[in-house]
Amino acid sequence: MAITAALVKELRDTTGAGMMDSKKALTETNGDMEAAVDWLRTKGLAKAAKKSGRTAAEGLVAVAVEGNKGVAVEVNSETDFVGKNAEFQEMVGSIAKVALGVNDVDALNAAAMDDKTVAEVVTAKVATIGENMSVRRMSALEGDTVVSYVHNSVTAGMGKIGVLVALTGGDETLGKQIAMHIAAVNPAALSEADLDASVVEKEKQVQMDIARESGKPEAVIEKMIVGRMKKFIGESTLLNQSFVVNPDLTVEAAAKEAGATITGFIRLEVGEGIEVVKEDFAAEVAKVSQG
Repeated sequence: MAITAALVKELRDTTGAGMMDSKKALTETNGDMEAAVDWLRTKGLAKAAKKSGRTAAEGLVAVAVEGNKGVAVEVNSETDFVGKNAEFQEMVGSIAKVALGVNDVDALNAAAMDDKTVAEVVTAKVATIGENMSVRRMSALEGDTVVSYVHNSVTAGMGKIGVLVALTGGDETLGKQIAMHIAAVNPAALSEADLDASVVEKEKQVQMDIARESGKPEAVIEKMIVGRMKKFIGESTLLNQSFVVNPDLTVEAAAKEAGATITGFIRLEVGEGIEVVKEDFAAEVAKVSQG
């Protein structure tokens, strides 16, 4: 695979590594971006890289809670401007209410709303507002108590990040604090048991490779890995993270102190996981002139 300047720049932006190191990493991994990030980490040239925050999707996440059930729904638009449109916001809020009666996005799109299906309402709004939009995701959560929180809300119950927390015991105030923590820290899972085994194994392999670069004996490396993986799991799981409200306690310990148990959470962020397709201006002009 050809290692283009754009690919090198993307890796630099993602990891903070130097240009030559980024180019070498891509060459060594035949242009595989994910493998190149791991290669740089192994050589100590990059920190654990977060996924790029630049996304092609805009829109809103809306949350709604009724009884012991909460839902979070993401409705995408092409531009951030539409997210500030009162007509769009009203539609998203109505879709979130409909979502309380279903359990997945396919059922939501097929559900009745204003004498049409949700999908038909969205299609009609595309014609009115003049911009493509879609109901991309929804997640539902049930528990003894379900608390919602929206970070950077544009109006009641909707914004760029929506969080739901399910608790047994505790109260609304505690639930809100935990939801704010989730919005800020973005844990990968509730507990170690909920972590994706392939993600854990991949991190362990990266840490093994990093440790071996030090030239230490295997017996020492194995002990190092135990500590590093404990730290990784602690940073990745909600219950084991330091609570932002009181960093002396883990989130689990803070909940226990308040007489509560956290049974689940959902965090949806607009555009999360959508790949960005970018083209430089010169290429765009060339394409137009060829057409």
